[in-house]
Amino acid sequence: VQLQASGGGLVQAGGSLRLSCAASGGFFSINSMGWYRQAPGKRRELVATITPGGTTNYADSVKGRFTISRDNAKNTVTLQMSRLSPEDTAVYYCNVHGSRYYVSPPTDYWGQGTQVTVSS
Repeated sequence: VQLQASGGGLVQAGGSLRLSCAASGGFFSINSMGWYRQAPGKRRELVATITPGGTTNYADSVKGRFTISRDNAKNTVTLQMSRLSPEDTAVYYCNVHGSRYYVSPPTDYWGQGTQVTVSS
């Protein structure tokens, strides 16, 4: 299983970035895909998740600024981030919560992380 994330970088406050993640390697079922982030000295936190049916969940701090979407056929998830602030600076991790096999319990799978830096 591989989660390949892309799209991080440096942006000025108020700007936008788009993160994408492609999951490969085969899943029997996927409960949700999403993004988490971890800033220096802080715990990893949820940013946004989306189910195959399109139900979304956002952290309060990003509601109205970030939009998550997915392509179920391609097992990709995208995070459109706008009105970025320095507080959004973190390493962003792609996440899949799912099962690789019929008998497997749902498990969290993680991408390698992509750095997002927002300058003031």
